[in-house]
Amino acid sequence: MASQKVLIVGSVFLCVLALSNPLDVEDGELCAVGFDYRDALRKAILFFEGQRSGKLPAAQRVEWRGDSALNDGKLENVNLIGGYYDAGDNVKFGWPMSFTVSLLSWAAVEYQKELSSVKQFGQLRVGDGSSDHNCWERPEDMDTPRTLYKITSSQPGTEAAAESAAALAAASIVYKGVQSNYSTRLLHQAESLFEFADKYRGSYQGSCPFYCSYSGYQDELLWAAAWLYKASGASRYLKYVSSNQGWSSAVSEFSWDLKYAGAQVLLAKEFFAGKQKLKKFKSDADSFVCAVMPASSSKKLQTTPGSKSAGRIMPSYFANTY
Repeated sequence: MASQKVLIVGSVFLCVLALSNPLDVEDGELCAVGFDYRDALRKAILFFEGQRSGKLPAAQRVEWRGDSALNDGKLENVNLIGGYYDAGDNVKFGWPMSFTVSLLSWAAVEYQKELSSVKQFGQLRVGDGSSDHNCWERPEDMDTPRTLYKITSSQPGTEAAAESAAALAAASIVYKGVQSNYSTRLLHQAESLFEFADKYRGSYQGSCPFYCSYSGYQDELLWAAAWLYKASGASRYLKYVSSNQGWSSAVSEFSWDLKYAGAQVLLAKEFFAGKQKLKKFKSDADSFVCAVMPASSSKKLQTTPGSKSAGRIMPSYFANTY
């Protein structure tokens, strides 16, 4: 489920990296020899259009998909229409979905030029998992319960709230130059969610047994604060990550559950920009890159001949982001 989406997000990153490689530019064309990464990138993004929920836009390219789940949230008098279904079923799992949005936004932030060059820059939980998985059907036809699971101050879910904050903060950067009012709204919501996540700390179990938290919530808090600093430039977020860098640890995985590597790479860029107090994040980012690079003497992963990890995808391409 989430692993399928992470693989597709990984494909987006790999394609834009291929397009950004000057060795692949021939006669002004962005194309690697023997591989059409432009087409692969279009198809990777098209996958997400096929997962859209709610009222679909007129420009929807997956023509066999229609409007669906137009009453989501109605039972609790909130509007939860929209978003993305999980990979292959009709549940909207907020936590992994937010991670997907965070990574897609990261690709847009780092590689806007490459995405624009192939005309893809602009393309960019509700439901009961058990009952949904008992009946596989098109979302347009579903009649399974649209049960709402929520977090509150008394039933917190720091991982889900912090990841949502990261997603909105990252998206606010993407929209800053094209829809400034929407960008500001996203950033304000991200700040509010982060405050909630940090104030009411508690591990998220709302999606178990489908998406359980194994790594705790400190990685999500660092990840969210890093994106909020990148989006806002507010010193309080820099102070937050600096004072809590003891949470950071060397890892060999970056996934919907474990975000340390993402935060480390973001903050390593700040270290190189002169913020020397963030040295631990830079060191941990170096360790991550060494752990996942195929030719590294410190590689900790078993990989297939196609260079995919045997388990969750390990994005060695982050070595190119700082």
